[in-house]
Amino acid sequence: MSRPALLGRLGTSARVTVVSAPPGSGKTVLLRSWIGEAGLTDRVAWVAVRRDEPDSQRFWLSVLDALRRTAPGSALMGELTAAPDLDGWAITERLLKDLAPLEERLWLVIDDVHELGSNQALRQLELLIMRAPPELRFVLATRHDVRLGLHPLRLEGELTELREPDLRFTLEEARELLRGAGEELPEPALASLYARTEGWAAGLRLAALSLAGHPDPGRFAEEFSGSERTVAEYLLAEVLERQTPEVRRLLLQTSGLERVNGELADLLTGDSGGERVLQDLAEGNAFVMPLDAARSWFRYHHLFADLLQLELRRTSPGEVAALHQAAAGWFAGHGSPVEAIQHAEAARDWGLAARLLTDHWVGFYLDGQAVTAHQLLIGFPADVVVGDPEVTALMAADELAGGSLEAAERYLGLAGRGLRLVPPGRRDQLQVLLGVVRLVLAQRHGNVAAVAGEAQRLRAAAEASDTAQPSLSEELRALALTSLGIAEVLTVRFEEAEQDLEQGVALAGRIGRPFLVFIGLTYLAAIERWRSFGRAEERGRQVIQLAEQHGWTDEPTVGIAYVTLGSVLAWQGRLEEADPWVHRAERTLRAESEPAAGVGVHSVRGLLELARGRDREALAAFQAADRLAGRLATPHRFVMPPRAWLVHALLRLGETERSEQALADLDEHDRERGEIRTALALLRLAQDDPHAASAALAPVLDGSAPVAWRIWLAEAFTLEAIARDRLGDPAAGRALERALDLAEPDGVLLLFLLHPTLGLLERHARHRTAHAALITEILSLLAGQAPAPPAGPQPLLEPLSDSEIRVLRYLPTNLSMPEIANELYVSHNTVRTHMRHLYAKLDTHRRADTVARARTLGLLAPPALKGRAKLLD
Repeated sequence: MSRPALLGRLGTSARVTVVSAPPGSGKTVLLRSWIGEAGLTDRVAWVAVRRDEPDSQRFWLSVLDALRRTAPGSALMGELTAAPDLDGWAITERLLKDLAPLEERLWLVIDDVHELGSNQALRQLELLIMRAPPELRFVLATRHDVRLGLHPLRLEGELTELREPDLRFTLEEARELLRGAGEELPEPALASLYARTEGWAAGLRLAALSLAGHPDPGRFAEEFSGSERTVAEYLLAEVLERQTPEVRRLLLQTSGLERVNGELADLLTGDSGGERVLQDLAEGNAFVMPLDAARSWFRYHHLFADLLQLELRRTSPGEVAALHQAAAGWFAGHGSPVEAIQHAEAARDWGLAARLLTDHWVGFYLDGQAVTAHQLLIGFPADVVVGDPEVTALMAADELAGGSLEAAERYLGLAGRGLRLVPPGRRDQLQVLLGVVRLVLAQRHGNVAAVAGEAQRLRAAAEASDTAQPSLSEELRALALTSLGIAEVLTVRFEEAEQDLEQGVALAGRIGRPFLVFIGLTYLAAIERWRSFGRAEERGRQVIQLAEQHGWTDEPTVGIAYVTLGSVLAWQGRLEEADPWVHRAERTLRAESEPAAGVGVHSVRGLLELARGRDREALAAFQAADRLAGRLATPHRFVMPPRAWLVHALLRLGETERSEQALADLDEHDRERGEIRTALALLRLAQDDPHAASAALAPVLDGSAPVAWRIWLAEAFTLEAIARDRLGDPAAGRALERALDLAEPDGVLLLFLLHPTLGLLERHARHRTAHAALITEILSLLAGQAPAPPAGPQPLLEPLSDSEIRVLRYLPTNLSMPEIANELYVSHNTVRTHMRHLYAKLDTHRRADTVARARTLGLLAPPALKGRAKLLD
């Protein structure tokens, strides 16, 4: 295969080119391709070092012979034969003398430099490189760096280096290689094969050979591993068998680890010096890769790890479980609970795995790692799940996170009945865990009283001095405060909610729980919607930026922020801006498992459709909200407005009788609520009975049938103005002025799209009014002109993925795309793909513009969040 990008780097003007990569990376093939495609056959002296070459004289004679066979060298180099007194130094001096007149470009390619077993030969090669004439260029291919003093050339820009990441095949090159072998794989199978081989040339080539004639190529590619015979034989011969017994033992006994450091390697082998061994293996390109800049953590190439695990099972099957148990204990003691649990599961030590997962589940929940907890939990056998009350409780939490409320309740009951089976030292902790699950379950059911009760109990548990796990006390207190705040938001007790949420956010920030900070800030933004649209929009955008920075854009909680922002924009008449945010909320919030939130999303969607004149779509949205409201365990103040708007949609469709029936179906208490009396007034206006409309509104306007939000009161005054205007009553102007008084602070325009009052507004504008500018804006909106958005960056229409955010964070640096790929342990092609997506989503065309746009949007260090930075870092 031709690889133009690499061939171009081989053809640079640097005096020395080093190609250093593990066996099977395609070094030799690459060099031969370069020579052939560049037409350099008669200008390249090729020397292949013999395996473990100890004889420097033989090596240098082969170099001299190769140079003599080139066109430029044949005229300069004399013949030289072996002699007892002829050493490498003498031959090097002879080469320097003969080549001194060289005027044509000549390349000396030395393959497998690492096989030079003579330190003298390396020093002689260094001498030749440093003193050679300018037209003699060197290309050194090696499996690992050899000790040549090339650093001066690096500083002078005279050294080109191609390393393992450079030689990895891209996904497209892998596809081309397989196609050249007559194999065409489905995209999922190709992606799986590419991920397993990590672009390793020999792995891809061996896979292509094995695929030939296979009855199910797609399945073979997806299951391809280092234990496949051809790959195993290659890695055994070329890598593992070349190591010393001590190194082989370390590799085998650490093969079950996703990452390893020196201390952990020493624990598993019972030896010392593991860090030095790992560093040497990484430097030697032995399929061991450093994971950090300090080169203290390492991982093995996927295929190499497969081979090592196969060899360990073959040679020492009885050690596997014990090694995983030891690793579980080490990771648990070093603050890595996820890896500890994974190794406990691999050892089938379900008791240890259960204890670890139970001990850390609250932390996973507070960190927004429900998916991680799920992946760990599904590894447990069914008999352990139902037989261990702690695991049963975790399963209840997992089902709840997945939206299955009925299954969560079943597991919760089973865990509660098994509480007496739990050792006394762990019983208090399990009760706390059950309390958390009950709390979230109550939130999903919309049971406000139960939420408040469970939150109070959690607060008490957090403050109890005899709690089983004292380190949880502050976490539980933060969770309790946040949950209390959420419950108070649902009951429209905003002052108490704000106080508890602010305290919860501060405590969560102090103890390093950013996801809980995020939840608290989300509901604080929701509170602002009832007070100030400007502050609600600002806080909503900040929360969304925070979600994008942390990769939480698909969390249900961020849906609250989406609907908050969408609602504000909709009420301000900025319908086109509101729609994408409402769409995100619809996609993110699980309405069926979170009915209270679903009511809000469907309500805002209905208002948008109603304002656009899409009355049937609006009716469907309000009906969906009403169905969800019926699933709430206790009545909510927030379910009345969508029921009132449902009547509005029916009236728009001419369904007067259905509107009358919808109101009649409500119980007497609900019919007396302010929002429903407003809907009744709208019905009476549709029936051309303004007297009855005004009578229906009177208790709303005098406060005896209060509404929870001033916007709804503004709607009541608007309808009163319409009714009075039809009656020819001058009080219509006073009612309209009062409606404008309430609408002006937040720029509420949607009311006048829902209840057009064009003639009344035009007449009112000619009289004394404090709201002339607002009336002008309303009239423009009624004429079809969208309100001008406030100055500032427009939101992204599509959120960035976690991978795109990780790439974005490297763009302000000086790293090239290949270097970014190395930092993220992905291919160069993957980074290019993410860059294309970033350009499309941010509407930019250059890297610098992308950084600037991201900073403007707050995706990179948003200034508005600096005050919260210490809480979130």
